[in-house]
This record gives sequence, structure tokens and C-alpha cells, in this order.
Amino acid sequence: MWSRAQLKGRAKATFKRNYWKCILISLLLTLIAGGSGAASGNLSSATGSLHGSENQAGSSYDYDSGYDSDDGSLRDFEAGLEEGFKDGLKAGNRGVMGGMVAAAIAIGILIVVFLVIFVLILLVDVFIINPLEVGCRRFFIRNLNEPAQIGNIGYGFDNNYRNVAKTMFFRDLFTVLWSLLFIIPGIVKAYEYMMIPYLLADNPQMTKEQAFAESKRMMQGQKWKAFVLDLSFIGWYILSGLTLGILAIFYVSPYVNATHAALYEALCYANPAGSNGFTQQEDPVNSPFRQENV
Repeated sequence: MWSRAQLKGRAKATFKRNYWKCILISLLLTLIAGGSGAASGNLSSATGSLHGSENQAGSSYDYDSGYDSDDGSLRDFEAGLEEGFKDGLKAGNRGVMGGMVAAAIAIGILIVVFLVIFVLILLVDVFIINPLEVGCRRFFIRNLNEPAQIGNIGYGFDNNYRNVAKTMFFRDLFTVLWSLLFIIPGIVKAYEYMMIPYLLADNPQMTKEQAFAESKRMMQGQKWKAFVLDLSFIGWYILSGLTLGILAIFYVSPYVNATHAALYEALCYANPAGSNGFTQQEDPVNSPFRQENV
């Protein structure tokens, strides 16, 4: 059974042994994790201008001593005022309608632009970012036992690429759908699916169903411990914030990523047999999931 101290000690020793490469891969992981499944953009607000024509009465009235008694002139003045008010109201209504039409067109354009951006980001996430994540996870798995090479990041593209992209897409999709249920179920499922990229990094031929089932089995009874393991880095995250992220780049991120890889190795050792027919040997390096580096 694994402990936090054991995992952290192993992770610290292995990433320091291959320090600069671990920093580079961790930086790449941070960048792709920050951009995965997120869409951002600056949306400009569109406002419709009301163009109304002002009709002013052109007649001028000279005040004299006989004006108050001139009922005809007073009626003409009232009629002109009423007519001008009606004309102004009609012009205002036309301006409001025009503004509403313009606003509706602008909103429609913004929706189309947003959908196009969302689809593009989704495609980048599915076909580029997720296979890159699998390659980065493979780097840290191999680095536990030997100095890994940067070329490992291309592993997800070179080995059963379509299966890797499909399985990782469904991991993201299911996590998002579960997160819609008041967030907590999404967090639980994120830990349940935590081992999927590591499993694909070891065996990209594993089908989607096998990867989900194996990750669920490996994380059975381990989700809370893995959550506490992540919480144990909170002090390092605070220090990283105080250094404006510099400490995260040069120490914390590679430390955390190496620890997660050590957790995967420990779970491989602790779960020798699975219900789906997979059997893992005592030495995780010689696990049937482990492939030779290409």
C-alpha cells in the first residue's frame, strides 16, 4: 500500500535526476491543461442607434395683448403641437424597431462566431492536446526508472492515434457531463478517470471500454487518498503564487507530475489483477501495459 511520503520521495528523486527535461515537459503539460476544453474571446457589444427625426413647429407666435382672446390661434397651436408629437412618436418607433433588428443581427453573428471558435478549440483539444497529454504522461512514467527522452511526447501520435484521441475525448466529455450535477460528481469522476492517460501511455491499443474499466478498478478505494495527495501540495501552490509562478515552473509542476506518475506505478503494483482480464505483475516496469520506448 502506498503512502504520500513514499510517492513524493520517489518523485523528487526521479525528476531531479532529469531536471531540465522534466521542467520542459511540465511546462508543456501546464500550457495544454490550461487551454484544454476552454474557450475564451473578447466579445464586442453591439448597440442599435435610434434615429429619430425631430419635427419642430415652424410657426412663430408673436405675443400681443390680443393673443389670449384669439381662440382660433390657440386651437391651431394645439393642433400643431399634437401633430408634431405624433410624428415624433412614429419616427421614434421606427428607430426602436431598426435598433432591435440591428441588435438581433449582431447577436446572431456573435453566436455564429462563438460556435466556430468553440468547434476549432474542441478539434485542437481532441486531435492535438489530448494525444500530447498522453505523451507527456508517458515521459513521467518512464522517467521513474530511467532518464526519459523528450521524444516521448509524440507517443500518442505515433501509436494508435485514433484510439488515443477517441478515448481521451470521452474522458473529457464524461467528466464535463458529470460536472453538470453540482460539480462534486464531476470531481469524483475526474479522479475515477485519472489513470486513463497513463494506461494509454503504457498501452495505446487498449480500447475505450477497457481503459475506463481499468482506471475505475485501479482507483477503487483510492480516490479520496489521491485527493488528499493533491491537497498536500497546497503549501507549494501558495509559495508559487507568491513567486508569480516561477517556483511552479522550476519545481512544483514537475514535482506534482512525477508524483502522479509514481501513484500510477504504485497502483499497478497494488492491483495485481483486474476484473476485465488484465493481469499485472509485481514489478510495474515489466507490466504487460508497459511498452518499449519508440
